[in-house]
This record gives sequence, structure tokens and C-alpha cells, in this order.
Amino acid sequence: MRLELPGGRAIEAVRGDITGERTEAIVNAANSSLLGGGGVDGAIHDAGGPRILEQCRQIRKTQYPQGLPAGQAVATSGGNLAASYVIHTVGPRWAGGQGGQAEQLASCYRESLRVADELGLKSIAFPAISTGIFGYPIAEAAQVAVKTVYKELPGLKNVRLVRLVAFDQGTEKELEKELKRVA
Repeated sequence: MRLELPGGRAIEAVRGDITGERTEAIVNAANSSLLGGGGVDGAIHDAGGPRILEQCRQIRKTQYPQGLPAGQAVATSGGNLAASYVIHTVGPRWAGGQGGQAEQLASCYRESLRVADELGLKSIAFPAISTGIFGYPIAEAAQVAVKTVYKELPGLKNVRLVRLVAFDQGTEKELEKELKRVA
């Protein structure tokens, strides 16, 4: 499903594999170590090759020695991926929705969009951040993702296309439901 916005901007919900996206950047639902892991994080590191890990190690050494805080975002090259950049962000672990989890998740989307815009990129693809091993309920995560992107996209200078990539049909349906709600 595609939602057209003023100014030639669009938000899409699609089902697929984030590592195969041909947008200028893909977002990695990373853990704070930035050193790879399971799920989306592991798949991106595996498909992207060692250059991504080398750059993540450098970021840890020079910018975030204690790890990347939840809600923040940093960029590396895309390594062997079709995307030129990987924007790494750490989503919150689900704990019943308490303690500002929705705001932390929204910050992941805002900060990733900001990084992409500062890099002059026109397109970016997001996975469903925090819905894997971090346990964020898909319906709630989809609502945060769509509302945040819908609010932020018109104010960006460069980004024109945001693709929300669902790994499964259930996530795709939730994203589409939220896109219809904001349309």
C-alpha cells in the first residue's frame, strides 16, 4: 500500500526482506552494542559483510563507548547491500508500554529520518523496529511507526520515500491499517 503526501512524498507498506531493499538507506533494528545479533540485526550484518561491522566498531570506539542508547541513530555504509547506507537504531524492549517506550520507539524513526535527511538521501526503508526479540506488540509498534513517519516526513528537506517493510503478513496488515487511518 502506498500513501501519497504533498510535495511528492510517499509512505509505503510492503512485505519483504529488508536486506534486499533498494532504497538509498535501510534501517537496522540494532542492539546497543552495534556488533550484530539476531533477527534483522544479524541478517543485515550477514548480508552486508564485514565493512559494516568495522564501521560499527569505530562508532563504538569514537562516539558511543557504552553502546548506542535506545532511540538514537547512526549511519554506516551499506557494505555489500543494495542500499548505500545502513542506519542503526536501538528500539526499546517491551515492558508493558510503561516508562516512555512509545516515545523511545518514535525517536528511533525520527532520528533515523534525520540522519537520512542530513546525508541527503531521498529514500529509506524501515523494518518493524522492536517487534522481534524486543517483544513490542506489532499493532502498537505499527501505530507508532506510521504516526511518526507521517508527522515527520513533510518537514524533511531530502527524504521523499519511506518504505515500511514487514517480514510477515500480520505486520504488513497492521502497517496498512495504520496508513489507512492517517490517510
